[in-house]
Amino acid sequence: MGRFHRHDDGHHHHDGHDHDHPNHHDEPVTADGHGDHSGYATGSERVVVLERIFDENDQTAAANRRDFDDAALTAVNLMSSPGAGKTTMLRETLRRLQDRLRIGIIEGDIETSIDADRLRGFGAAISLINTANGFGGECHLDAPMVRSALPRLPLDDLDLLIIENVGNLVCPAEFDVGAHARAMVYSVTEGEEKPLKYPVMFRSVDLVLVNKVDLIPHLDYDLSLFYANLNAVNPGVAVIETSARTGVGIDQWCDWLCDLRRSFDRPPD
Repeated sequence: MGRFHRHDDGHHHHDGHDHDHPNHHDEPVTADGHGDHSGYATGSERVVVLERIFDENDQTAAANRRDFDDAALTAVNLMSSPGAGKTTMLRETLRRLQDRLRIGIIEGDIETSIDADRLRGFGAAISLINTANGFGGECHLDAPMVRSALPRLPLDDLDLLIIENVGNLVCPAEFDVGAHARAMVYSVTEGEEKPLKYPVMFRSVDLVLVNKVDLIPHLDYDLSLFYANLNAVNPGVAVIETSARTGVGIDQWCDWLCDLRRSFDRPPD
């Protein structure tokens, strides 16, 4: 069964070939370099179903956000492709912030507790969600999934909640989970063209962490080309160059989280 996606143009699309939408050899390419989408259609009945799915999700996301606001905590949806370094980034984040903020983590993975286990021991409250029951493994967290994880967290005792979404550059960007801000970890090993190939993800975030910059000297990689592509999709988006392995940029990322937290602090009664 294929997945359905909601794009920024407000239309819903059905993808029967998983998520990357490759340009197969027998598919024409237009003069501007884009694939031919003329055969990519969604029937009216599917649109009605999708609207109901997204409406329900958005209502639950609003309920999540109200709960976060009532608990006076700030929530961040952290997204990336698999292997970009998201969990290592979170380990270093917890290491630095455990004495400054009370942090909760919702850890989303299709299977296993491997990433959740890597985050233990740094004082964070952790709630794990495995998504394997949906379509052989849901490729994202949605608002109802996040809501199911909230009773396992002491919301009233937290300052910051980081939702580590399932590794994927498509679906996580399309589902509001109730977070106050969105950030993504992008690895330079993924190539300079990713903002153009996955514009919904790069357009949806408030911050891009350009990770693994310590590897640039060993790669055939053009950082300026990546920034040009990113600016074409999301002009002026905040960017921090990082290396979760060496620690470059991690303090700036932690400062961004603390500044975000302060921006949501309630004035005294």
